[in-house]
Amino acid sequence: MNTVLRLEHIQKYYGNGGNITKAVKDISFCVAAGEFLGIMGASGSGKTTLLNCISTIDTVSAGHIFLEGTDVTEIRPKSLARFRRENLGFIFQDFNLLDTLTISENIALALTINHTPAQHVEPRILDIAQKLNISDILHKYPYQVSGGQKQRCACARAIINNPRLLLADEPTGALDSHSSQMLLSTIQRINERLGATILMVTHDAFTASYASRILFLKDGEIFTELHRGDDSRSEFFHKILNVLTMLGGGQSHVC
Repeated sequence: MNTVLRLEHIQKYYGNGGNITKAVKDISFCVAAGEFLGIMGASGSGKTTLLNCISTIDTVSAGHIFLEGTDVTEIRPKSLARFRRENLGFIFQDFNLLDTLTISENIALALTINHTPAQHVEPRILDIAQKLNISDILHKYPYQVSGGQKQRCACARAIINNPRLLLADEPTGALDSHSSQMLLSTIQRINERLGATILMVTHDAFTASYASRILFLKDGEIFTELHRGDDSRSEFFHKILNVLTMLGGGQSHVC
């Protein structure tokens, strides 16, 4: 299987002189095409910093990040916005939808920014809305729909340009348990049916159990990894809890 993302000895330092904080120390791993990878770790473990480096929001102090052969760390600042538009999709905890636009217009915005021909916009919106079961709310505004529907709209916006990598940062953090379950099923469907490559940061073991592999970070380094394999989601969930306990404190202390 092809490798979509490859990290080689990534390091991220903050500060200078004698006051340096090493947020990410030396991390290397690969993500295969179509893989659903979760990243977990305690507060301060470096998982958010790592995600920011992969998404080009932050720059690395050392090492290289390759996205389908492109060395992301070598992209010039003025070219980063275009790189993100053409290669990355983002799902945020707080949706980041515009309340003055309808659901359809929020999704269309991603296409417009990428200069999609006007005649192709509506068919693509209708197609992705049908796949994510939000066809009946396209005319509504974000304040008129539920949290789960907002997040599915955010998913539609994130994947409508067929990004090489979909990045999800605590996607269920603002949802109740029912909406969380619906969203995770949607993300899993995006992964399995549409072949999307997903990298998700989460503090929640239930959320992480939807992934096919999980990297656990501790003090800026990879502590261990866990593959789901043929395990049921329930079996995988309990294995995740066991690792979190080894990391220190169990699930309630991991964020």
